[in-house]
Amino acid sequence: MRSRQRRPEVGIAGLFALLCGCAVGPDFVRPEPPPTPGYTPEPMPTQLAPAAGGPEQSLALAHEISARWWELFGSGSLDEVVARAIGASPTLASARATLAQAQESVAAARGALFPQLDLGSQVDRAHVAGLRSDTPASTTTLYSVGPSVSYLIDVFGVVRRSVEQQAALAELQRYELAAAWLSLTGNTVGESISIASLRAQIAAVEDVVADDEQNLALVERKFTAGKAARVDVLTAETQLASDRTQLPPLRQALAAARDALSVLAGELPAEWSPPDFTLEELELPRELPLSLPSQLVRQRPDILASEAQLHAASAAIGVATAELYPSFTLSGSVAQQALEASSFLTAGGAAWALAAQAAVPLVHGGTLRAQRRGAIDAYQASLADYEQVVLQAFQQVADVLRALAHDAELVDAQHALLDAAREALALQRKSYAAGRTDLLQLLDAQRSYEQARLGFARAQGQRLGDTAELFVALGGAWWQASI
Repeated sequence: MRSRQRRPEVGIAGLFALLCGCAVGPDFVRPEPPPTPGYTPEPMPTQLAPAAGGPEQSLALAHEISARWWELFGSGSLDEVVARAIGASPTLASARATLAQAQESVAAARGALFPQLDLGSQVDRAHVAGLRSDTPASTTTLYSVGPSVSYLIDVFGVVRRSVEQQAALAELQRYELAAAWLSLTGNTVGESISIASLRAQIAAVEDVVADDEQNLALVERKFTAGKAARVDVLTAETQLASDRTQLPPLRQALAAARDALSVLAGELPAEWSPPDFTLEELELPRELPLSLPSQLVRQRPDILASEAQLHAASAAIGVATAELYPSFTLSGSVAQQALEASSFLTAGGAAWALAAQAAVPLVHGGTLRAQRRGAIDAYQASLADYEQVVLQAFQQVADVLRALAHDAELVDAQHALLDAAREALALQRKSYAAGRTDLLQLLDAQRSYEQARLGFARAQGQRLGDTAELFVALGGAWWQASI
């Protein structure tokens, strides 16, 4: 009989526990990766080797990326600059502080899951007039002090969904920090490569200017000897002046790249100068790890940040849904009361109170349901944003892969063009000195050689830059780094 009497109590307790473990609203499910097997319609070649004998590159599918991928370029100076940038970047410092703030918001939201205990004190002073003419008025002072506790029973999960939302927003900030780290390292390597490429282009133009000066001297000697016309001298001077005009823009671009690298390193341009990188000291990474498409959506920080935003939007639907249901609160207080401050410790002054409160939303002018519909709309917008970020990420990887294949072809073509232009210029110079050709043929050969020198320097820098861009596009293994 005693056990039968307990069954309703056990059932009620079980139902209460079930309700406390229920959270209304959708449970977030991570979007599935795109089912595509590759990044380009046609299979990418595994070997990217220029036929002119340049460095060979190969794509290694499903291989892990190194968190210190810039070390593959084989430059100690580059390693030092990247380390300086990571250690002194204000952007990273700001992202770390923002992440810490988001994590504290999670802790603050999680605190609502526990009872809230407060200590309060109160002094009440009342004046009561006499009810009869012979009854004097009285003034009473009541002192009260004691703890109070309240607990919101999270039956429908409004608190838990709020915690889930804040946790997702904290994940968003974590991925924003990773994106800042990836952008910082990628831009640092990119600016370093730009410095090397621009210095090579400047050196090429300076060599061309030196050749122009030699050509002008040669023409002037022939003019003095009566073997060349004055127009030939003017033509040589014009070519020299024209080639010199190419130097200021290149030097300005080099100065801007150096200043940008100083800022990336967390230094003022006037107080720190980056190393003078050269193309010769930067090795072309031979093996390029290529993540599977299904892995890309799990490692790129921009995709993960968009996914975290989608998770927060999903939790917001749960919060808005839970607001449609009743809320239950338990509260209690214990107070020590006395008419005089000296009487607080007497046993007879203790008072206590317990209360249970339920609030059922009835009529709110459609506000609560509108808020839920708005949360659903926000989720749909976040889902579309996520899909767009994924599309752009796959586009970036596809573009870089195609660029690397074309870079190999370009380096090959520019190398062959440079060899031919160099040989043609040497022959034209000898022929002009012997009087067998005119000046215009020599200047044409000189111009072709100049363009070949510049084109080859740009092609080398482009190949190095696109290689670095591939590491960035694949996520740069930020998850292995100590950010």
